[in-house]
Amino acid sequence: MLVLCSVTGSPSHGRAVLPFARALGDAGHRVVVACPPDIAGVFDGAPVVVEPVFATMADAAEHLGPAVARLGGPAALAALTPTEVTTALLPTLFAGPQVTGSARALLALVESHGTPDLVLRDGGETAGFLVAEHLGVPCVAAPSGAGNVLAPHVVADALTERRDELGFAAPHDPAALHRWGRLDCMPPPFSLAGPQIAPARAFRQDDQVSRGETLPGWVGALPGTRQLVVAGLGTAMPAMAGRAERRAPVDPHAALRTVAEAASRLDAEVVLSTGGLPVDDLALPAHVHPAPWVPQPLLLQVADLFLTHGGYNGVREAVRHGVPLAVLPQFGDQEHNARRIAELGLGAHCTPDAAEVAATCTRLLGDDDVRARTRSAQRAMLALPPVEDAVGALEDLAARRVPALVP
Repeated sequence: MLVLCSVTGSPSHGRAVLPFARALGDAGHRVVVACPPDIAGVFDGAPVVVEPVFATMADAAEHLGPAVARLGGPAALAALTPTEVTTALLPTLFAGPQVTGSARALLALVESHGTPDLVLRDGGETAGFLVAEHLGVPCVAAPSGAGNVLAPHVVADALTERRDELGFAAPHDPAALHRWGRLDCMPPPFSLAGPQIAPARAFRQDDQVSRGETLPGWVGALPGTRQLVVAGLGTAMPAMAGRAERRAPVDPHAALRTVAEAASRLDAEVVLSTGGLPVDDLALPAHVHPAPWVPQPLLLQVADLFLTHGGYNGVREAVRHGVPLAVLPQFGDQEHNARRIAELGLGAHCTPDAAEVAATCTRLLGDDDVRARTRSAQRAMLALPPVEDAVGALEDLAARRVPALVP
């Protein structure tokens, strides 16, 4: 069968789709991945065809300008809670005018590659959903943070606008964002999904999504007698650098400074992943080790705590290795994830104060109950079927042998 994958956002979104796309390709299916140019490298070595036809996350963020202006500009944003900002910007982030261009790019790929039997989309990528709906083929959302919070009614009006722009007919059920089901990598008892999100078919998170990675030698030289904290902001936040004052909902530099200051107060070795943002102006102590990028899943295998912004990929990678989480959310699904992590007993929701973040991390490093709860989640994840088993389920869906993926 022919599978069209649609991925937008940051490289982490690509890494969420990669295991499923790779499994489909390994099974002999033709897989075409549509993505922005800066995500294409995520799929290097995978048995897929990559078509870098989408706008980058930075370019797509240009459409946030009017949405921010309607809220009263950056000053008004600063007075809102992260939840209020997220709620106000979700329709533009995931179903704004940029989606129309992405859908046209997908239609061009259909002309050149043929009509797909199945569309596998990043959970926050709605152009693939619209094109699949237009073509009448099944569409499934891959594991993603957006898929856990993007209730159909939130983007219904915006998607209607996109259909009108594209000349697509209105569907019988405009709210059927997950009509065909969705995929997840968190075990159901530890799901991050909100109450209005359709249940997902869960498969085990790979211990190493990208193949062939190794830790840098200096990590191996860190003293084994001290606890190790992994700290970072993921890949989406750094992509906003330079645009924070004008369009982005948060300032990545300020967020990194808070994380770095908190890390400086900890009695542990800290690997600080900066995403390439400068830290030269920070007087970091010897126990804090900044790096533009590290292979996070590998590093989490030897970590005692993950200080994170709360992106879905980082959360599931931490659970895969039984690592508690201190979550300092910034935007999007992260505030929701932080609350769920605390509710599930897998860590704590931090406030944006360096001293309080450090105090929370110190408490978690000594909390045996949280560590035991995280181990339980890890075991539940390891009991899930492997990603390769998703191939048969997706084949059944594409052949209409089942009406939808169900847990």
